[in-house]
Amino acid sequence: MNNAGAPGTGDSREREVLGVKEQDGPVRIAVTGGGALLGQGILRALRQSTLRTHTIVVDVNPLSAGLYWGDESFIVPPASSVRYLDSIRTLLARTRPHVLLVGTDVELAPLARARHELEREFGTRLIVSSPAVVSIADDKFETARFLKANGFQAPASALVGDEAGVERLISTHGFPLVVKPRVGARSHGVSTVHDRSALDYAMGHVERGVVQECVGDDQHEYTASGLCFAGRCEAVIVMRRVLRDGNTYRAFTVIDKELDRLVRSWTECLGAFGPVNFQFRIDHLGTPKVFEINARYSGTTPLRAHAGFNEVEMCVRRVLWEEPIVQPVVRVLAMLRHWSETVILPEQVEGIREA
Repeated sequence: MNNAGAPGTGDSREREVLGVKEQDGPVRIAVTGGGALLGQGILRALRQSTLRTHTIVVDVNPLSAGLYWGDESFIVPPASSVRYLDSIRTLLARTRPHVLLVGTDVELAPLARARHELEREFGTRLIVSSPAVVSIADDKFETARFLKANGFQAPASALVGDEAGVERLISTHGFPLVVKPRVGARSHGVSTVHDRSALDYAMGHVERGVVQECVGDDQHEYTASGLCFAGRCEAVIVMRRVLRDGNTYRAFTVIDKELDRLVRSWTECLGAFGPVNFQFRIDHLGTPKVFEINARYSGTTPLRAHAGFNEVEMCVRRVLWEEPIVQPVVRVLAMLRHWSETVILPEQVEGIREA
């Protein structure tokens, strides 16, 4: 995945951080989650960038397609394992990447907690937000509480088990309602219920659940990102999306100054480091309500790159060379997703090493 033949930015100044000069390259970039849509999306965005890269791809499974897209590949234990951080330390010591990008949700919390220690020990920059930001984004109920506490709009919410809160939701908003796990992604375990019987069933079959008002409809669902450094949102993009199996299946760039302003406000209030993703719907009164925050790149990251918003490249340039992020001109596009294949030989699988 070395983009050695890619054009540069036209800036001939020599920039050096951690021993890497942009003009010399390649930039050594580690990407976790080679088997995840997110991790693979980061790799695709790097392929579209002007960076000259040497990619080190990491996953828990040797049959993860993204492992075969990089220059080096390694297996690590799951993020829940007590050996996970030791394995990451071994990886960083062995491969010495200039930057590490996180490609799964489950790795965010442990890497956020260890970020400053790992950066001091190995000199690798980790693009991951603080544990506090990751915690707010991980929990759908805390997300709603955070937004409302700061004057923003979010779906009315009640915890499963809070009978009075659920009754208030029913009396105020009626059906349909949405039942979902407090922690989760890609619509796993999410149910839209249309009566009390279905609500009771869904609440009885969700782990640590939350009940929320159902905002808007499928035609008014959006995904947006802000890039935040030193408390300032430096660039935003908004797309309308159509889902299939919890992932964005079709996406359409949206040019709307008011939505851009809102995304900037959400981003700066949260105080993320690097990318943050907001998912929201617009209700029947025209009010955007955020129902999910992801303190990371989005699964639609490679689609955004096609529209001229390569958030991976912008963040890498910002953390390595302190290159200012300038709001890109977003192209008006419709993007349609489809399946593809990565074909490998048995000996390639056998060649994947543990970190």
